[in-house]
Amino acid sequence: MTTDMRASRLAAALLPLMLLTGCELLGIESLEKLAELRDNEGKAIGSACRHAMRAIEDCYTLNPKAVKAAVFAGWREMDEYMRENKIEGVAPALANASGKSKRSAAAKAGKDSVRQVTKSAADSDKVAAH
Repeated sequence: MTTDMRASRLAAALLPLMLLTGCELLGIESLEKLAELRDNEGKAIGSACRHAMRAIEDCYTLNPKAVKAAVFAGWREMDEYMRENKIEGVAPALANASGKSKRSAAAKAGKDSVRQVTKSAADSDKVAAH
């Protein structure tokens, strides 16, 4: 084998490695790196939800594109951390407008039904007393 053939084989073997290295330099993400990024983002979302005293179901609803397993892992890790260090959660400053109005409507409906039950009980007590 001649020196030229060896050099061309070596160049052919090194070319794919050089191209793959170039992808990282150009900012092109690999699939593994993208999966790791989505996982870390989900954990951060879950941690933030737990710190903001949100239920995990609310967290899923507010972040539909996040990976649920990663969100739960972050929520659980933050829950353990907060319990170990006796950290109180922080109420969220910005509430979801539609969620807030639904909750306030449900709370109002709940108060109205309690009033009705209380009024009905008081009326029946009056009837029984006579």
